[in-house]
Amino acid sequence: MAIAFQYNKTSLQHLKKQLKIRENALPILKNKEAALRVEVKKARKEAEQVAAELEQTIDRHESMAGLWEEFDFNLLEVESVEMGSQKVAGVATPVLKDIQFIRHPFSLFNRPAWFPAGMELLKQWIELALRRKVILQKMDRLEFARKKTTQKVNLYEKVQIPGYEDAIRKIERYLEDEENLAKAAQKIVKKRSNSDAL
Repeated sequence: MAIAFQYNKTSLQHLKKQLKIRENALPILKNKEAALRVEVKKARKEAEQVAAELEQTIDRHESMAGLWEEFDFNLLEVESVEMGSQKVAGVATPVLKDIQFIRHPFSLFNRPAWFPAGMELLKQWIELALRRKVILQKMDRLEFARKKTTQKVNLYEKVQIPGYEDAIRKIERYLEDEENLAKAAQKIVKKRSNSDAL
């Protein structure tokens, strides 16, 4: 990235100010990147645990698979899912707060005796599935923020900071050369005026 500048002291001061801003921001960005990386790992591990827990509960009740054919899934309905937001390393992430279910009434005389237990089991599966979905959304947001932060760190570290340093070096050399030329010109003029006076 070429940095636009002029060969004067005002431009030099502006570039030094921009360089200082980036040098001060770089450690903060690196810390944020590291924190986001840790949080992404935590979220991935949590999602895996919830998925494993869901799979285990389904496997435990696999012997009941034939019974589920007679279960009326309309008896249990998700009424609402209450979501919240939580900031993790400066990134707003979704949080599952509460799930409200509607249990439609049914007659125990006309239905098998295991239906109430089946409804509770179904509730548990729905809660685990929703928890996993929210955790995956959280992980995606954190991963996106981490990638953006990594890009910014790389931009500052590999492009902008070296670019500003190079531009500052060029301006300082130019100004030094200009000053040296001015001094040399003054000496020549002084020598001439001294030799003309003699």
